[in-house]
Amino acid sequence: MAKKKKTALVKSQECLGDNVFSMWIEVGDMAREARPGQFISVYSKDGARLLPRPISICQLNRDNGELRIVYRVAGGGTREFSEYEAGDKVEILGPLGNGFPQVSQEKTVLLIGGGIGIPPMLELAESLSCTKQIVLGYRDKVFMNKEFESYGEVYIATEDGSTGTKGNVLDAVREHGLTADVIMACGPMPMLRGLKSYAHDQGIECYLSLEEKMACGVGACLACVCGTKDVDSHSNVRNARICKDGPVFRAEEVDL
Repeated sequence: MAKKKKTALVKSQECLGDNVFSMWIEVGDMAREARPGQFISVYSKDGARLLPRPISICQLNRDNGELRIVYRVAGGGTREFSEYEAGDKVEILGPLGNGFPQVSQEKTVLLIGGGIGIPPMLELAESLSCTKQIVLGYRDKVFMNKEFESYGEVYIATEDGSTGTKGNVLDAVREHGLTADVIMACGPMPMLRGLKSYAHDQGIECYLSLEEKMACGVGACLACVCGTKDVDSHSNVRNARICKDGPVFRAEEVDL
C-alpha cells in the first residue's frame, strides 16, 4: 500500500465539545486504500512548524473518497487545524502504519477506546462483522458515544462517575461481566498496560494501538520506538517503530 503526500480539501469541520474537533477531508484514492487503525500526517501551513501532526483515521467513505479525523486541540498545530473551514486546503500524508486485523464472524470482540483513542475505534467497529462489545473511557465529558450504538452494546466509564461506571474501562468490563475472544484497544499508555495484563491473565488475544508523539511518521527518524520481544526466539528484544511497524501490535509483542 503506497503512502501519498497530497493537497486535500476540507469538506466539513465541527466541534464535538471540550476542544475535540471532527473534520471530513476529500482525499480520493487514499480513502479506498486506508484500513482501520491507520493514521495520516497533517501538515501545518505555518513554516515554523516543520513536523506534521499524526492523527488517527476515524471513518472512511470510500465511495466519496473521503476520510474523517477526530482530534483534540493540544497545541499550535492542532489549534490551526481547528480553524479550517469547508473549502480550505490541507497537506496530508497517508495512509500510514499498520492497522487492526480482521477476525472471523464467530468470535466476540471487545472494542475499547480511551480519550482521544476512541475515534479510531469507530471505523473498526463498522468494519468488523462479528459480535462486538464496546467500552469507551473518558475523564469526564463524553463524545461520539452515540455513533457507536449501531455497531454493538456500548458501555461507558468516566473517571468522575458522571456517566456510566465510575473509574476506568477495566472497571466497566468487570462491572458488566464482559467476556470476549479478542480485545482491540486504543488509548493512553496506562490503559493499555492494564489491558495487556488483563488479557494475559484471562488468556484473551489482544491487539493494542499505541499512542505516541511522532516526527517523520514513516519510520526514518526513530523518534517513536518501543521495545518489542521477538516471539519466535523468546529472547531477542528489539526496538520497533510505532509509526511504521505499528501503531497496532499484538499485546504480548510490546514492552509497555
